[in-house]
Amino acid sequence: MTLAEATKTTETTYTIDDAMDVLLNKLDEAIDDIKNGRVQTIDEAWEEIDRV
Repeated sequence: MTLAEATKTTETTYTIDDAMDVLLNKLDEAIDDIKNGRVQTIDEAWEEIDRV
């Protein structure tokens, strides 16, 4: 499960529509993960954070 992903781009301007598209895509991915049982417990999440 990816917490964040950075993409290098030459694009220098973003619109509110671009931001909403990114947010809604992430929300769709999260909903799909939950529906398919790809979830972490809070303890697993904290363990992953502590490793960083």
